[in-house]
Amino acid sequence: MERKNAWEKYEGKALDKVMEFAEGYRKFISDCKTERECVDEFVSMAEKDGFKNLDELVKANETVKAGDKVYTVNMGKTIALFVIGKKPMEEGMNIVGAHLDSPRLDLKQNPAYEDTDFALLDTHYYGGVKKYQWVTLPLALHGVFAKKDGSVVKVNVGEKPEDPVFTITDLLIHLSADQMDKKAAKVVEGESLDVLIGSIPGPAKDAEDKDIKERVKANILTILEKQYGIEEEDFLSAEIEVVPAGAARDLGFDRSMIIGYGHDDRVCSYPSYKAMLGVGTPERTSCCLLVDKEEIGSVGATGMTSRFFENTVAEVMNLTGDYSELKVRRALKNSFMLSSDVSAGFDPLFPSVMEKKNTAFLGRGLCINKYTGARGKGGSNDANAEYMAKIRKIFDDANVSFQTAELGKVDQGGGGTIAYILAEYDMNVIDSGVAVLSMHAPWETISKVDLYEALLGYEAFLKNA
Repeated sequence: MERKNAWEKYEGKALDKVMEFAEGYRKFISDCKTERECVDEFVSMAEKDGFKNLDELVKANETVKAGDKVYTVNMGKTIALFVIGKKPMEEGMNIVGAHLDSPRLDLKQNPAYEDTDFALLDTHYYGGVKKYQWVTLPLALHGVFAKKDGSVVKVNVGEKPEDPVFTITDLLIHLSADQMDKKAAKVVEGESLDVLIGSIPGPAKDAEDKDIKERVKANILTILEKQYGIEEEDFLSAEIEVVPAGAARDLGFDRSMIIGYGHDDRVCSYPSYKAMLGVGTPERTSCCLLVDKEEIGSVGATGMTSRFFENTVAEVMNLTGDYSELKVRRALKNSFMLSSDVSAGFDPLFPSVMEKKNTAFLGRGLCINKYTGARGKGGSNDANAEYMAKIRKIFDDANVSFQTAELGKVDQGGGGTIAYILAEYDMNVIDSGVAVLSMHAPWETISKVDLYEALLGYEAFLKNA
């Protein structure tokens, strides 16, 4: 049952395609480090690729037919794209769904403060992180300030060569005897993940000749006002994410891998979208659903538990001229879905947490997780055997290299995806994604050939499920 190394399939021009696709993805995750940036980029790509804005079609009271391509965005953080099929949507869709958010640090609403002539920003970590991994790294700030006048100011500092970067300091080894005795979860506390942003004091007096107490912080706020037109209170309505600075890079002398921030889950989001471009006019409507908030439970208006997808399906069906509440329910029930999410790759440096017969390996193709969850499959979707057989046939017929896996040993831990949420529609759903090393670390690693097999697998699924 051991799966072959997928690289063995590729040479010459076929190998060039693998590397070319990986380069496009490498640039994508280098430029798009927040869910907002990902959605903006997908919208840009979609409009170039012939997708039309669903909201504009609804306002114009237009209709759609087989072969038409539409998209819609929810609050700038979630996007759904459809290629209308020949069959009525009531008979179901073929859906690939991934998430765009990644573990990170978020600025608090009142983040700026000064201590001993340093200006810092207070953060709240987002998602499951090993907090000690986020110190002493060059960091960038990405996000938006929403002002009271309705304007939104975008911020992206730390990525260009001429930009400053930021960091979170750590205790020097010479004085860390007590720190080194702590458990890893306590070596760096959540409240210690404060970002260092400056150290030059500003003027001692303000315009009214009053003493300025926190002069370094005041100097930083003056810089922000000059460069972005924002003031300290604008942090109250800001969403600023602290992420690793710098571009994703090729890894290895053979350039077979990519190390970068946010592979979980953009390594599945990118091929999910690209697979939509190869379906032509499908028999069943194809859908690519890219959502937010998975890393914190898929909650909120932009998470998978919201009604966004259900409402969007209703709008699309209405534009086909074949809408009723019952038909929307049938469309969801009769759909097939790949929950496109990453799996834990086997790491030879940490073999004890894996069971090799049921583990994903980098370079052996697209991964299928029949179930995720923790311990006794808690929180899992657990796809049925008949659907698993259907997916196997689709991948085998398309010569897609794939492997099956669990997320580590039974009692070692676990994790979840958006699969169980879509399954609540009585829909067949299974997890299928790319294996990742160092998952949830600031820098994660994937194999380029697994990325390419994901593209082939998702395209085959959209065409043939």
